[in-house]
Amino acid sequence: MATLYVARSATLAKWASDVGLSKHIYKVGLTDEPVKDVIARGWAALTDWTLVSKRDEVEGGDEAGMQDRLAAKERLIDPRLYPKIKGTPGLYKVLPAHVENHIIVTRALTGTEESGELKLKPADFAAYLIHNALKSEGL
Repeated sequence: MATLYVARSATLAKWASDVGLSKHIYKVGLTDEPVKDVIARGWAALTDWTLVSKRDEVEGGDEAGMQDRLAAKERLIDPRLYPKIKGTPGLYKVLPAHVENHIIVTRALTGTEESGELKLKPADFAAYLIHNALKSEGL
């Protein structure tokens, strides 16, 4: 069984914001290894990656296929276009509006009505990405 994970790097988010991408950049991957070991290796020559969320025991599918399916919902950043992230697949630019809409629809479907403005956290972005990666896989 594989583990689906979402990670982020504060340094990469700052860089992405500076070059006009967005500060909401997340790495989504699928691994059979312990997630902490995978994240400790880092990507894009950065070592400040942190695990935002994970889902254990994801059946079937491969990482490339899952990333392609998720790319239908969110913008997959092409690692060949930016020298800083060269060779780092699975980086997504996530729009806050998509996450807000997901939360609002989920609350409406479950009958939970919470008033007030949404204040998005990295965990909200991770839950959104995991939901869509699993939904698009049919799991």
